[in-house]
Amino acid sequence: MSRANRPGGGSGRIRIVAGEWRRRFIRVSDGKDLRPTPDRVRETLFNWLAPEIAGARVLDAFAGSGILGLEALSRGARAALFFEREPRLARALSDNIATFAATDRATVQCADAWRALARPGMPHDLVFLDPPYRETAHAELCTLLQKNGWLAADARIYLEQDADRPPPRLPTPLGIRRHAKAGRVRFMLASALGPDEGAKSWE
Repeated sequence: MSRANRPGGGSGRIRIVAGEWRRRFIRVSDGKDLRPTPDRVRETLFNWLAPEIAGARVLDAFAGSGILGLEALSRGARAALFFEREPRLARALSDNIATFAATDRATVQCADAWRALARPGMPHDLVFLDPPYRETAHAELCTLLQKNGWLAADARIYLEQDADRPPPRLPTPLGIRRHAKAGRVRFMLASALGPDEGAKSWE
């Protein structure tokens, strides 16, 4: 979940698009610079990921509300780990997980993602990297994921950034497989590329 000023401020609700918890809502506490990933973006993203989700181990590294990781759990992911550095948001996420009776599949750590990823971790099949736009440094984050064992062999990595920013140059062998824009958001799906594959071209 990226962070930008939420229109109007205050608390709100976000709808889960599909799966076990389809059309159910999670409560979202107001937080500094909190901006949930829109329904339209999530629908496209999870259409891309449809063959990869069932049984996947998921890392939502800049969780915010946790909507991306919760959407993955709703669609059949095996387990999800959430990093959220703001205690109030981490507590709200834990409350939402309890509401869905998903505490056996979801773990929330009140932790800064940069510091957490700098430590050794277990491999994950799907990683959501949606940091605050002013902190976007996808190449550096992907390097940490690779260096410290956070990525499974065929992992998929979701990246989000402001549409006006240049595309990230990811560390080898990672490359962008799919990308799209929705309003002011550019969102991408990356993974390791084989020797005969190339990253997708940009407009």
